[in-house]
Amino acid sequence: MNTLFPIYVKLDQVETLLVGAGPVGLEKIQALLANSPAAHVQVIAETVSPEFYAYIQNRTNVRVAIRSFQADDLIGKSLVILATNNPELNLFVRALCIERHILLNVADKPALCDFYLGSVVQKGNLKIGISTNGKSPTMAKRIKEFLQELLPEEIDETLDLLSDYRNQLRGDLQDKIKVLNAHTADLLKQQRYDRAH
Repeated sequence: MNTLFPIYVKLDQVETLLVGAGPVGLEKIQALLANSPAAHVQVIAETVSPEFYAYIQNRTNVRVAIRSFQADDLIGKSLVILATNNPELNLFVRALCIERHILLNVADKPALCDFYLGSVVQKGNLKIGISTNGKSPTMAKRIKEFLQELLPEEIDETLDLLSDYRNQLRGDLQDKIKVLNAHTADLLKQQRYDRAH
């Protein structure tokens, strides 16, 4: 059973540390910035790949230091992502993060992770996170592709209309929820009908 609790983090309001800037580090920074372009990311790496440099070019919210990791790099950080192939370093940073109550993700090491970077489907303001509890990133990727094709491009217009509608509603929260639930159920029924005919 997947007991992970899904949350959406405002990465522009917290400090993230990424250790490693090779191919795996590139995947991680791409995932972070694709979802949160203004994320504050400190990168520590002994070497930085040309592809990594090319990706972060002109991004002032990403800072790079070419050197080994130091314990002080954790000061002020809320999230840490390790993209290294150094098991000793991974365990050392894991112990420090536990001691300092910092959430950690270690690439390809689910047992060392406090959180995972799941596959994400995004259409405008709609964002759907997909988790396989670390079991199969490949399956998550396939489900992402399926949902990406399934969701209509116009979904963002619908979200805007619902947001405007919600702002016009009167009453307490429970009243608003009842009205919006009924309205969205009608919308989904109409979409199913339109697809069938």
